[in-house]
Amino acid sequence: MVRQLSVFIQNKSGKIASVTRTLYQNGIDIRALSVADTADFGILRMLVSDVEKARTALANENCIVSVNEVDVVAVPDRPGGTAEVLQRLAEANIDIEYMYSLIDRGTSDAYMVFRLSDEANTNNVLEELGLKTVPGKMLGLN
Repeated sequence: MVRQLSVFIQNKSGKIASVTRTLYQNGIDIRALSVADTADFGILRMLVSDVEKARTALANENCIVSVNEVDVVAVPDRPGGTAEVLQRLAEANIDIEYMYSLIDRGTSDAYMVFRLSDEANTNNVLEELGLKTVPGKMLGLN
């Protein structure tokens, strides 16, 4: 499992820039980022180099921040690699709450970040596919 930072932001111009600027000013690297929004608010989900430092820096800027755990899975970087994993998760009745991707230039794999409904069963399905979750340190995360 990898620790993910979620920042709740108003859906207004410049809010994401403000968050990323705060992270930059505190020497924090963003390794992956996803935005989900509604008309009024959004959730900025990120994998960052130092979760606790990021949480503190953003809280000091009056941001609403939470930390939760997600799975990062190395998926074969070929046509159908992601589709195969998603099909197997569906067959095992594992719901995907959300997902996004990240790229690591030092490998031939693609990485998918998952928040899944059934952690115990997920590990079995991934093992059957010959896939494993990736530890945060391997991706430059604390």
